[in-house]
Amino acid sequence: MPQQREKQSGKPFLPPVPRSVKDTGLNLGFLSDLALKILYFESYLAGRELAERMALPFAGVVDQVLEFLKRERLCEVRGAGGITGFSESTYEYVLTARGREMARDALERSQYAGPAPVPLERYNESVVEQGLKDITVHPRHLRQALAHLVLSDRTFDQIGPAVNSGRSIFLFGNPGNGKTSIAEAIGSLLMEGDIYIPYAVEVEGQVIKVFDNVNHLRVEESKPRRGVDPRWVLIHRPFIVVGGELTLAGLDLVYDTNNKYYEAPFQMKANGGIFLIDDFGRQQVRPRDLLNRWIVPLEKRIDFLTLHTGKKIEIPFEVLIVFSTNLAPKDLVDEAFLRRIRHKIEVKDPDWDSFREIFRRVCKAKGVPWDDRALAYLIQEHYIKARRSPRASHARDLIDQIIDIARYLNVPPTLSKELIDRAAESYFVEL
Repeated sequence: MPQQREKQSGKPFLPPVPRSVKDTGLNLGFLSDLALKILYFESYLAGRELAERMALPFAGVVDQVLEFLKRERLCEVRGAGGITGFSESTYEYVLTARGREMARDALERSQYAGPAPVPLERYNESVVEQGLKDITVHPRHLRQALAHLVLSDRTFDQIGPAVNSGRSIFLFGNPGNGKTSIAEAIGSLLMEGDIYIPYAVEVEGQVIKVFDNVNHLRVEESKPRRGVDPRWVLIHRPFIVVGGELTLAGLDLVYDTNNKYYEAPFQMKANGGIFLIDDFGRQQVRPRDLLNRWIVPLEKRIDFLTLHTGKKIEIPFEVLIVFSTNLAPKDLVDEAFLRRIRHKIEVKDPDWDSFREIFRRVCKAKGVPWDDRALAYLIQEHYIKARRSPRASHARDLIDQIIDIARYLNVPPTLSKELIDRAAESYFVEL
């Protein structure tokens, strides 16, 4: 697995547990509104349950919030929840009529009622501290991650430095030669490292939801880490993929007009990991417009996002961004943009030796008996004579075709001339 350099402090990033309201970085009014909304939806909760919902410690933080709510006559103690022993955390709390009214007012401003967010400044610090600059990949690690692919030495030697840059990669070449598979292998390699991200971020009273179960893979731990702020989630380094559905709007804060809070854009969720833009050039927006959106982040390592009020906020851009395209670079980008891309890697068609190795591996994986002469026949008849170039994906696709045809004919799948001809006829289309 990749090595992680020690930080100057010699310790990994660990967000400390807040011991007071001040330590949370949030004001008492914001925390009180959050508690009101949670109690409004739940009807009543024990103090410790409210602390769990807010992802904050009861002692020193949530107990102070509840004291304020009781003093303002917004909530009251309902009972001790049937638990013996004196502890305020076991008391059950319920909103008063005035508390429910105040909760509705808070919900008008924002429907967010999840774990307490962390201040934007602390989030920005965490991204910089946990950036990919602390990851080093060596040839041995890369061979393990790419062992399932057949790549030329030239391509292999270009990938390693590109990953270690932690900056940007432009993968280009004909379709079907493994560009997406290379990016996925890099992602799996980096996902062996873990980082902390917050459930949400607060900026000027607004909430930006960061963590989600689709794009982030939580690290399963047998027990919570002691001394770590529960507002943060330990995840594997993210690997986020977007394709033709990507729009310019998806690269900025998405404001939910019904719930009145924000969803973080893809690149913010990918901080500390990889953001793969697959099939670049196939998006609904013009490639040049997308490229212009990346100029500042690529050059300055800073991104600017816009609140619905028009205010811009600054976010670190600690992402290994990978552009993968089947289109010719000259049709997509200009020299000025390519200059900002740290590494350009052309993934070429396999040579015949590589094609043979790919075919042999696929046959072994699919349980089709290997036959050197049959492959020679395929190459001669359906590539050389047809003036067709091999692609890395052809082996998998043709073997699948052979298996489909053999199943229909009720015969064992083999590399017979008949099955090869039928597979090629149904697979290849002259454009």
